[in-house]
Amino acid sequence: MSRLSALILVLETIAFGLAPLVTPPFTGYDPSLFPVQIGRPAIQPAGYAFAIWSVIYLWLIVHAVGGAWRRADHPAWMPTRLPLMLAIGVGTVWLWIAGQSAVLGTVTIWIMAVAALTAFLRAPTEPDRWLLSGPLAIFAGWLTAAAAVSTGVLIAGHGVLSNAGAALAMLALVLAIALAVQGQKPRMPVYGLTVVWALGGVIVANLGDRPLIAVVAAAGAAAMLGALVLTSRRG
Repeated sequence: MSRLSALILVLETIAFGLAPLVTPPFTGYDPSLFPVQIGRPAIQPAGYAFAIWSVIYLWLIVHAVGGAWRRADHPAWMPTRLPLMLAIGVGTVWLWIAGQSAVLGTVTIWIMAVAALTAFLRAPTEPDRWLLSGPLAIFAGWLTAAAAVSTGVLIAGHGVLSNAGAALAMLALVLAIALAVQGQKPRMPVYGLTVVWALGGVIVANLGDRPLIAVVAAAGAAAMLGALVLTSRRG
């Protein structure tokens, strides 16, 4: 059964990596989907930040293939596969979902995030630090930020909070989740560094017209980096 799940994960991960090639490009939720029209959501990172997906796709494929080839029955790997399969399975169709509905897009990206975080938290740092824990860390870190971004866009677009208010609330949420997760994985800083990368994208996106958001995002990034130093010493 473990070998079968390892093989299924390989196939799923390859499909996940190919999905952007067969799905219309997603550059953010269509503003026309919302009652409140917002041209640029303040919580959304600058476009360059999304380049991290190329690293995520490649590292997850290496993880899946290497795991199936060398660690199909390894007890450290098996607990991570089921939640990772859920996250990647949903992720394979997420681009299409997000193009149809912001609500469903937000619900499903939280499913992805929770599943990816579960896989990451189940993965020991040793053995296979960079083949097992590392790729799960970057995947979970980006989804932590992405789920909050999706939620911020949704609540601002429905007038629950203002554009700036939604951004501030989601920055607080990202930091709270990230600090809690990183505290449990002190020897895998890739997770926290990925969150810092996302926050850097928010800083760049808001430097010109929303300096308060940029400053708060910068403070969050500084707090995350400080936590990484402290947790690495503890680890």
